[in-house]
Amino acid sequence: MSTTFTAAVSNALSGKNKPGRRKLSYPVVLLIIAGAVLLLSALRAITGAHDLTSSGQYGSALAAAVPIGLAGLAGLWSERAGVVNIGLEGMMMLGTFCAGWIGWQHGPWAAALAGVIGGALGGLVHAVATVTFGVDQIISGVAMNILALGVTQYLAKLWFGAEGSAAQQAGGNDKQSPVMDNMPDFSVPGLSGWLGDIEKHHWFVVSDVAGMVRGLTTGVSWLTIVAGLLFVLTFYVLWRSAFGLRLRSCGESPVAAESLGVNVYTYKYAAVVVSGALAGLGGAFLAIGTHMYSDGQTAGRGYIGLATMISGNWRPGGVAMSAGLFGFMDSLQLRAGGPTVHALLLLLAVLLIGFAAWRLKAGKVQAAVIAGVIGALLVVWYVTTDTVPLELVVATPYLATLLVLSVSSQRLRMPKANGKPYRKGQGK
Repeated sequence: MSTTFTAAVSNALSGKNKPGRRKLSYPVVLLIIAGAVLLLSALRAITGAHDLTSSGQYGSALAAAVPIGLAGLAGLWSERAGVVNIGLEGMMMLGTFCAGWIGWQHGPWAAALAGVIGGALGGLVHAVATVTFGVDQIISGVAMNILALGVTQYLAKLWFGAEGSAAQQAGGNDKQSPVMDNMPDFSVPGLSGWLGDIEKHHWFVVSDVAGMVRGLTTGVSWLTIVAGLLFVLTFYVLWRSAFGLRLRSCGESPVAAESLGVNVYTYKYAAVVVSGALAGLGGAFLAIGTHMYSDGQTAGRGYIGLATMISGNWRPGGVAMSAGLFGFMDSLQLRAGGPTVHALLLLLAVLLIGFAAWRLKAGKVQAAVIAGVIGALLVVWYVTTDTVPLELVVATPYLATLLVLSVSSQRLRMPKANGKPYRKGQGK
């Protein structure tokens, strides 16, 4: 009987028992990726915006996506256990500071470990406030962000900018730590030069794929590889283990989980501390990438991580895809600027017109008309201009995030007990 019940709970948590709920299979996902590559190749060929598929673009996008993806993964752990973690930004700040503090003395790997510990301590504070004392989770998260900002700025002045200190003599000041050693990177042997030769020819699709693969396999930080493994590990722990089933049950129905002997407090504590550790690692990645801690380094990436978690539907794969999209757009506006972002207007117009046709076929006339009109206006904008304003270029990553959230909002399903206060024995 217990086996049957466990299977039923697992199916309920994964959504398998819900009629009309489709799950993307691996062949469908591969078809979507192939379609996206084909669209980008066609757009590059039509507009001449070669940076859309260049190796530099994708290498930079991968580096930009990692800290955001780790923040999104951190939020996933916490919210799957029913605890909203608005404090991801603050935990990332703690990670950057601890990484900068330890990194200049002991190297980048010690910096990464220090960032994990710093973020985990922030997660522990949030867990004590919300799980043990029942503080409103939003208020606790906001307080964590404010507290982390104040603590890191104070300690930076005390440890890095103190007159005559070793850190100051090594190049530190009130706003940044001394420089740390570089993190080693990894390249797939024999691929870079061969793929680079193919990329230079600008052949349709072939050169585009070569550029993408070269960017994702050349000069990749070992910390990026660790982050990718953490996504895989998260999936197997939360969706393929008894521990993960119990943790997710705390986010769906903690009263039912308690009635089955699950110590809900323990699992919530574990989830929030792991959440803080992952956010801290994301912060450490930023510090290691720039070789130092600097004030304001996170730049709102914790909040963007929350957006990737939501648009990714609280699933590791969805978080990775959303973080990849944001990283791509962020890299694009930094590397290419107005002309390449201008080319994306045409791509967005085609997608909106396709979306309008799909909605019209489903009988959603109003949505189809709105999408079609916007798509037509974008075509006019593209045809009548050669570039886009700088302000729009800078805002491109955030606009892309809002667009993805608005399109995917109808298919999202958060954990049922997410954000709801829980006290032991409340179901009796």
